[in-house]
Amino acid sequence: MKKILILLSIILLNANFITAQNKSTEKADGFFNTYQYVNAITEYKKLAEGKKANAYIYSQLADCYYSVFNIPEASKWYAKAIATSKVDAEIHYKYAQALKIQKNYSEANKQMEIFCQMKPSDPRAIQHINNPNYIKGLENKLKLFEVGNPIFYTEGISDFGAVLTDFNELYFTSNSSGSSKLDLRTAEPYLDIYKAIRNDDGSFSMPVAVSELNTIYHDGPLTLSKDGNTMFFSRDGLSMGQYEKNKSAKVKVAQQGLYKATKVDGKWTNIDALPFNSENYTVTNPSLSKDGKTLFFASNMPGGFGDTDIWKVQILNNNYSKPENLGSKINSSEKESFPFISDSNVLYFSASGRQGYGGLDIYKIDLSLMDEALNIGRPVNSEKDDFSFSFNSKFNVGYFTSNRSNSDLIYNATPICNSDLSIVVSDIKTGTTITNALVSLFDKNGNSITSKETDKNGIVTFVVQCYKEFNVTITSQNYETASYPVAAISTSAETVFVKLKPQEVIITDKEVLLNSVYFEFNKSNITAEGSIELDKLVKVMNENPTFVIYIKSHTDSKGKVDYNLKLSEQRAQATVQYIISKGIASDRISGKGYGASELKVACGTQCSEEEHALNRRSEFLIVKK
Repeated sequence: MKKILILLSIILLNANFITAQNKSTEKADGFFNTYQYVNAITEYKKLAEGKKANAYIYSQLADCYYSVFNIPEASKWYAKAIATSKVDAEIHYKYAQALKIQKNYSEANKQMEIFCQMKPSDPRAIQHINNPNYIKGLENKLKLFEVGNPIFYTEGISDFGAVLTDFNELYFTSNSSGSSKLDLRTAEPYLDIYKAIRNDDGSFSMPVAVSELNTIYHDGPLTLSKDGNTMFFSRDGLSMGQYEKNKSAKVKVAQQGLYKATKVDGKWTNIDALPFNSENYTVTNPSLSKDGKTLFFASNMPGGFGDTDIWKVQILNNNYSKPENLGSKINSSEKESFPFISDSNVLYFSASGRQGYGGLDIYKIDLSLMDEALNIGRPVNSEKDDFSFSFNSKFNVGYFTSNRSNSDLIYNATPICNSDLSIVVSDIKTGTTITNALVSLFDKNGNSITSKETDKNGIVTFVVQCYKEFNVTITSQNYETASYPVAAISTSAETVFVKLKPQEVIITDKEVLLNSVYFEFNKSNITAEGSIELDKLVKVMNENPTFVIYIKSHTDSKGKVDYNLKLSEQRAQATVQYIISKGIASDRISGKGYGASELKVACGTQCSEEEHALNRRSEFLIVKK
């Protein structure tokens, strides 16, 4: 069950009635509006199976299932609501999120397109319009962590909020108490704070409840000072007698707040509420900076951007500043929660309002730079909820929680060594650096990783995994293409200097000689490398306005005759269209595919790969000067 939803607690007094859509949904709405989703599901299902079922009932039922993370059922009822009648834009948005969690990104995009049409100025719509197929970019991200198996696992038990101290104590929050007292929202036991000892091999002792911190209601998650003697933790107001009575619903409603405790003789004591707690909004999920002077937390207090935001307060002599919102680079109209501030001032947090894999994803931002919050990628993030990331610099290990196995479990995350690889490109004759050279990075097996262009100083920098070998290929207009191997680099940054030979286009009486114009396997579209060569032909034709060029495109002899002929024709016409797109008149350029009918090397069925490569070529014949 998603512990991210525990922002308040309730006690049922007698009955559960609050304003409903109509008399028939009154009981179900009463449960829903007091966050009793399990009971609400029972009532809405009765209505959904009746003759008066409508889109409102279906969408409410879907919301209930989404809130208890039964995503297949949520999707089913969102779809039914949408099929029944016109619904609010938010239903399409929620359905899209549910579909993403199930990795159905194409259908999710369809729902997002409808949402964008209905709410084009919404930041979520703008984000989608600008980058609808962002998943591919996330999948190509450099891997930052290795993820292990869950550190604790008991069937039906949820654990989250793990924080490791410098003294090998792991504190976390769990509903494993076995208490018969249940949270009415989730029908699960309330949360308690636990502690386990980390062994040298990374395993843990049997967790034990920290009895002096736990009440019969929700306690946790938490954060600790570097010396391990000060704790800030979340606790709901029911424990402290701080709640509001909802008379119409006959329930007590209490928000979560933050509390401070100090360790004396090995026991936690002196528990005090922080002054900015409130009965009107929640304050939860604390994280304390290394120097103990800044406390980060999540809250839906007034002045935020949306659901819950990340906030901070300054601490000085046990006094707290006014809470400060961290701003739009971190917060959005959706949910941001579970902040963790590292020793190096990097803030990790979980969010649902950004373009992620689905559910909550974990992001990071360097607060010293405040450049951009970045998704930390797989395998930490998944299609499910991934949250509550923490990191211990002393032991170089992180912990996070995910419900990818259908319950909240704590996983460790070991950083992968990455380093900077810089390529400096210059002219071999003059020594001048070359701007906008395309530098492509490949692994040692020739698989493409990424490409970038050099900056004004002729430099491009990649972040690469340590101790791995790479290859780089550099192409630039008017230079010969160059390829270089890069030896495995260690943790320190590496710089490779590449010198390119100038390429002069050769014009004979019969043709214009260019470097090979390469196409991707089984494709006819012009590649970035191919465009550099074709641009040279455009330059020649602009400088010689009477030239008329005829392109002959050839393949090797591997494929069938008809296939080769068709592919070469497509490539010839793609080349013609590219030249025309650059401003050359259509009556000055034409072309035809010849398949394997005019092999440069007549090697038959015994061709080597090198001979095949020679046969795959384009010729640029001058038919008129």
